[in-house]
Amino acid sequence: MKITVLTLFPEMFGALSASILGRAQKEGKVQFDVVNLRDYTEDKHLKCDDYPFGGGAGMVMMAQPIGSAIEALDPEHKARRIFLSPRGEVFRQQKVFELVEEEHIILLCGHYEGVDQRAIDLFIDEELSIGDYVLTGGELPAMVVMDAVSRYVEGVLSPESLVQESFSENLLEYPHYTRPVEYRGLKVPDVLRSGNHAAIDGWRREQSEAITKKMRPDLLKD
Repeated sequence: MKITVLTLFPEMFGALSASILGRAQKEGKVQFDVVNLRDYTEDKHLKCDDYPFGGGAGMVMMAQPIGSAIEALDPEHKARRIFLSPRGEVFRQQKVFELVEEEHIILLCGHYEGVDQRAIDLFIDEELSIGDYVLTGGELPAMVVMDAVSRYVEGVLSPESLVQESFSENLLEYPHYTRPVEYRGLKVPDVLRSGNHAAIDGWRREQSEAITKKMRPDLLKD
């Protein structure tokens, strides 16, 4: 899978070279291309934003650098083009499963007060939001999408790591324990040390249902 990011601040994506995603890139499981939109502006001062028509606070990202970048990187429109925006569809696990089937995804990171609507109308397939709040830009949401989708690319994680996760079957994940058996008066549940796998599976299911009912009852309704 290839994920291309369009941003004014490429240095923010240095974190992607660490841990599991860094290893996945070195092994060729995923390819992350971080593109500086300033490389595509026609302004001699590398300007990519301007004042909004109609007035208002802040600056607006210009359509031209965005359009030129996308046309150069995806001339035949084969990639899934996504704009990270607070007004977009909320990013959920089902969307992860949908996006992991794509060969190429382009993520546009907005900044300042927003993006010229013409860039969205002409070059973007959909808008995604990672939650009902506003951030300073789309870079962090883009990294969230990249991480969530890349986990499901074949070979990035072991298959065992992807089963019984939070949001599988609309349930949150059960509690985990490791050594020591007792820590500050709290003990690992006996069932987890019983060796009875059927009992362990049953306990984990019960815990998942109880935690979901307490923390996210809306998932049970879905």
